[in-house]
Amino acid sequence: MKFLDLAKVYIRSGGGGGGCVSFRREKFVEFGGPDGGDGGNGGSVWAEAVNGLNTLIDYRYQQHFFAKNGQPGMGSQRTGKTGDDIVLRVPLGTEILDEDEETVIADLTRVGQRVLLAEGGNGGFGNLYFKSSTNRAPGRANPGQEGVERTIWLRLKLIADAGLVGLPNAGKSTFLAATSNARPKIADYPFTTLVPNLGVVGIDGREFVMADIPGLIEGASEGRGLGMQFLAHVERCKVLLHLVDGTSSTIIKDYRTIVTELEAYSEILGDKPRILALNKCDALDAKTVTTRRKALEKASGGEVYVISGVARTGLQDMLRAIYGAIQGIVPEMEHVPWQP
Repeated sequence: MKFLDLAKVYIRSGGGGGGCVSFRREKFVEFGGPDGGDGGNGGSVWAEAVNGLNTLIDYRYQQHFFAKNGQPGMGSQRTGKTGDDIVLRVPLGTEILDEDEETVIADLTRVGQRVLLAEGGNGGFGNLYFKSSTNRAPGRANPGQEGVERTIWLRLKLIADAGLVGLPNAGKSTFLAATSNARPKIADYPFTTLVPNLGVVGIDGREFVMADIPGLIEGASEGRGLGMQFLAHVERCKVLLHLVDGTSSTIIKDYRTIVTELEAYSEILGDKPRILALNKCDALDAKTVTTRRKALEKASGGEVYVISGVARTGLQDMLRAIYGAIQGIVPEMEHVPWQP
C-alpha cells in the first residue's frame, strides 16, 4: 500500500428541505386548515479516527464528499426525511487543517474521536408552524437552510513514543528491524528510506512504538531531500534517538547537521529529549570506537551509546534508556567497554 500523509478534501453538508404549504381539504371533515409539514435537516460531514489505517491513500482517489439534502415537507403534517451524514474515516494521529494549511480544526488522537466539519442546514418550517389565532390560514413556508461548503486538508502525523533521526545510511532501518517487529527495506548497497516505518519495540517485558523516517541531509529545513517532508511524524514522539554512522570520517559534522536541521524545522523538535548513539561499531576496532565516542561526547555534551544494529550489540542498555526517557526517567549511565 502506498503511503500518503497529506490530502486535500472538498466537503459539503446537505441543505435543509423546504417547508410545505398545504391545506387540509377532505370531504365530510368539518375543520380544515393548514397542514404543511417542515422540511428535513440536511446531512452533516464528520471525521472520525479509526483503527486499522496508517495512510490517507483512500483520499488520493476520492476528494469530494457531499452529504445528502433533506427532503421537503409534505401535506398531512409530514416532515421531510433528514439527509444522511457522511463520515470521513481517518487514521489515528490525523490533523484536520483549514484551507490555509495552518489553522488546525481538530487533532484526532483517540480511537472513536469525532469532529463535526460541516453541519447540515436546518429544514424550513411548513405553513402549519405559522398558524395562529390571528392567522388561521397562513400561505407561506420557509425555505431550507443551505449547506456548508469548505476545503480542508488532512495531515497524518504517526503516533509513536520514540523517533529515529539521522543522516541517510546511518543504519536507522537496520536498527529498527533488529529491535522491533518492523521489516523495512534493507540492502548491502547505499539507499535511503522513502516512507516512514513503525515498529513495536520490546524491552524487559514492556513495549513502546518507534518511528523511522527518511534520512535528513544538510539543507533539509530549506526543502532538500525527503526527510523534511516526514519530520512531522516525529513531532508527537516523547524522545528522539539520534543515530550517527560510526564508520563516517566526519561524525562531528554529521551530528551537528542533524541537530541544526531539527532546530531549524521547529522549536518543538529542537527541545525534545535526544539520546545519541554511535552505530555500525562492529566495523571498527576498539581503539577507534573509543576515540570517536569521546569526540562525539565532547561535541554533544552528553552520553553516547555505542551500538551495532547488524551485530545487535549494545542495544539493550540503549532501549532501556529510551523507555526511561519516555516515562520521564533520567538514566544514570556508566561506560561499559565496547565488545565487538
